[in-house]
Amino acid sequence: MLGNFTKSVLKVNNLRGSVNHCRILSCSFSSSNINYKAYKGKIYSTTQDAVDDIPNGSKLLVGGFGICGIPQNLIQALLDTGKTGLTIVSNNAGTDNFGLGILLKDRRIKRMIASYVGENAEFERQYLSGELELELTPQGTLAERIRAGGAGIPAFFTPTGFGTLIQEGGSPIKYGEGGKIVIPSQPREMREFNGLPYIMEEAITGDYALVRAYKADEMGNLIFRKSARNFNPTMCKAAKITIAEVEEIVPVGELQPDEIHIPSIFVHRIVRTKFEKRIERLQVRRLDGAPSKTAKSRERIAKRVVCEFSDGMNVNLGIGIPVLSSNYIPNDITVHLQSENGVLGLGPFPEAHMVDADMINAGKETVTMITGASIFSSDDSFAMIRGGHMDITVLGAMEVSQYGDLANWMIPGKLVKGMGGAMDLVAAPGTKTIITMEHNNKDGSPKLLKQCSLPLTGKNVVDMIVTDKAVFNVDREKGLTLIELAEDITLEQLKAATDAEFSIAEDLKPMQQI
Repeated sequence: MLGNFTKSVLKVNNLRGSVNHCRILSCSFSSSNINYKAYKGKIYSTTQDAVDDIPNGSKLLVGGFGICGIPQNLIQALLDTGKTGLTIVSNNAGTDNFGLGILLKDRRIKRMIASYVGENAEFERQYLSGELELELTPQGTLAERIRAGGAGIPAFFTPTGFGTLIQEGGSPIKYGEGGKIVIPSQPREMREFNGLPYIMEEAITGDYALVRAYKADEMGNLIFRKSARNFNPTMCKAAKITIAEVEEIVPVGELQPDEIHIPSIFVHRIVRTKFEKRIERLQVRRLDGAPSKTAKSRERIAKRVVCEFSDGMNVNLGIGIPVLSSNYIPNDITVHLQSENGVLGLGPFPEAHMVDADMINAGKETVTMITGASIFSSDDSFAMIRGGHMDITVLGAMEVSQYGDLANWMIPGKLVKGMGGAMDLVAAPGTKTIITMEHNNKDGSPKLLKQCSLPLTGKNVVDMIVTDKAVFNVDREKGLTLIELAEDITLEQLKAATDAEFSIAEDLKPMQQI
């Protein structure tokens, strides 16, 4: 048996050339227990102290999804230091005046590596004007690049992005005068495995990671709360120094080993802070009141999509119209709705008294969970997606071609949304891809085209299209077949509203509704 002994270790943190903090570990060991008497060196008293030694030009991995789970106080402290020329790796950049948006607004960021610009107008403006470099990366690829970096894997092959600008290169990283591309993305190496095409992506690591957690113990073990987990655990593993701001710090031993989400080995500094948990897109369940004409059209589409669901299915719902379908799932079936930010088992929008800022979907909307739901990190989420574990994925679109090409992430030089997780979702093997969209743009121009004019999200990836006017099946060689027509639309009206050619099913039916 081991005898009792005491061991003390003094470790000096001298990153700035001077002794800033000492970490003293004093332990009493016996054959039956380990008693940590002190482990204080990771605890910083202020966020300013925690980020003060970050140099100009650093590469930072920043956790969060939208503004859920972001290290808001560390970001503010970094702004206060005046550091500039930063490269930021994050799923997106918060909002114009919150989160990473405040660093963008003050011109502290040189380059963003992100998957989604979304509704951040300043982010989009700086990129399109050439003030900001932006390396747009599919969300699942981003998560996996960071995960690989933390695991010491320099590169990997993925089906995501094949046949798009991601593979071909030429996507604008930096614009110059007159919208000229001065820094284009580079093409990816392609290889076939088991007869299928894959492209190579390189891992991402960072100098520092800034993350937010719910609880930490004094050793730095972390627990995250609900969907605020998202990218935070992944970021912790891929940085030389991880700095975590937390709501609560508890003594060692208070967190049970099997409830810890991130072990202390990945965490180097912790600081307790108070959070202002803003909600980017507050959504509550509509209990009464008639929907508007636009809402009624979207509701028709969402209700039709639900007709494709059956009991026990695993389904991913994209931003916009797709997430509306969660409100119309019949009570007699259970559908496990998955969201890229790390939730399986989404429920409908909450009633007002149930709203929780730490519980959102991929559209940054407040949601609920059903009994039996689970929460996990973003890299695990995309392992489910790319691994073919989803039965159905439902997405929106800007354009769809008659052979199932999809475009939904940018209009070069004019509009940048980012691909988010869409490229990963449509590349998943064995998953049925359903596109939901209003049949025409606001100006009346068609969205169903012979050939897409915009950069593709995926080539030959769509299986079904549901619009407010009709439902089509897609054959990737034969093209579109009209299978259902809305009762208030004639066949002649549909043809006039559609650029793509389509055949008509012999048993053409009225558009189904749950």
